[in-house]
Amino acid sequence: MSAAPRPLRDRTPTPVPPPKGSGCRVAKHDPLRQPPIMSSHRQAALAPGDVERYRADGILVLRGTFADWVEPLRAGVERLLAEPSPLERTYRPADGSAPFFQDFCNWRRIPEFRAFVHESPAAPLAARLMGSRTARFFHDHVLVKEPGTSVPTPWHQDQPYYCVDGDQSVSFWIALDAVARDTVPEYVAGSHRWGKDFRPTRFDGTPLYAQDGFEALPDIEAQRAHLRIVGEALAPGDALAFHFRTVHGAPANRSAARRRGFSTRWVGDDAVYADRGGTTSPPFPDLKLAHGAPLEAPEFPVVYRA
Repeated sequence: MSAAPRPLRDRTPTPVPPPKGSGCRVAKHDPLRQPPIMSSHRQAALAPGDVERYRADGILVLRGTFADWVEPLRAGVERLLAEPSPLERTYRPADGSAPFFQDFCNWRRIPEFRAFVHESPAAPLAARLMGSRTARFFHDHVLVKEPGTSVPTPWHQDQPYYCVDGDQSVSFWIALDAVARDTVPEYVAGSHRWGKDFRPTRFDGTPLYAQDGFEALPDIEAQRAHLRIVGEALAPGDALAFHFRTVHGAPANRSAARRRGFSTRWVGDDAVYADRGGTTSPPFPDLKLAHGAPLEAPEFPVVYRA
């Protein structure tokens, strides 16, 4: 169990409104354009072998690590559902079942998300798992599968969708509800070490980029018997830590319970900008970095330095 978070401290009098236009942007008036680098975060406990297991498998189940943040994050999700950003994507199945809500890059304007980034154990934990001196925040992602939705999350890797390359990466998918085994995200253990980036596609199966040079992802479902698939039931506050290159997906939510997930993405010392030749997901339209340049920009603050 992690230590209780310090009281939420809004660093602005009111939530920062989203910048106009689509894409992950930093408003010019945002006082967090250059947030302070922290080195005194409360540390989350890791069991012996967890770091080695993460680096070998590309997936690690963390039990209760963020339990003290469940209620603040739930409040943040409700705030976001009431006032989504221009990047909100809600998939409404043709069969009339419940929707699947997603939204990105809201940590600067949602106080509960902002507090999590700066005050939770996530940043130092990310640095330890990545083997990095620093933890640089990449973006946040909210995923809400309402009860009964028929929308699955197709098997994919995250890295090719992103404008970043590097081996030091970790996402924390934090359960804000109890998630049964037949609803939980699943991961192909060790797939981050296959040495390949697979073609990113939209939910309708079309390529994200017109000319990408990536190969198609193998048929994971057809190979399940020959792969080690990691998926475990989760309690609120449990988290799934996974590498950006780990192949993963999630089933539909056929249950009678909501499935709210809050994800934060982190990169380490070796992160560089990747020009994908098209609009990434999420998009960062104001970046002026050259391909291969260090990922240093106000959009991606260093939150922790060892």
